[in-house]
Amino acid sequence: MDKLTKEQRHRCMAAIRGKNTKPELLVRKFLFSRGYRYRLNHPRLPGHPDIVLRKYRTAIFVNGCFWHGHKDCKYFVMPKSNTKFWKTKIQRNQERDIAEQRKLAAMGWHCITIWECQLKAPVREQTLESLAYTLNRIFLQDHSTKRYTFPEKEQTMAAEP
Repeated sequence: MDKLTKEQRHRCMAAIRGKNTKPELLVRKFLFSRGYRYRLNHPRLPGHPDIVLRKYRTAIFVNGCFWHGHKDCKYFVMPKSNTKFWKTKIQRNQERDIAEQRKLAAMGWHCITIWECQLKAPVREQTLESLAYTLNRIFLQDHSTKRYTFPEKEQTMAAEP
């Protein structure tokens, strides 16, 4: 049973932010310190990704374990009250995340999802280093030297009759 009244619970849940969360700020500070430049919540991309690195054509989503239903995570526990509502809400969030990532992939964007539990102190450095490694691999893969050959045309001289 919930220890708070309906109004208190409503105020608590309404105070939870969707942007500029602690996990998101951690990732942003790391990326900026490493020289990556990004845009926040790009309005023209599906799903308004948390962090957009246009140079790398990469969208980074920093998801909360509870709100996005991270499977097999100790931070995701289904609430005991109003279970039907929460189950449908979290399932809807998961379906929307998948649809948005498919749209981005169809547009040629790379999608990276970082979970809240991956930014906790014991594994934070490993997660952020693997993010930097992945971004470097994406950049090298997309910007590898490509040599295009054009068919030779007959060269004409300007002074020819």
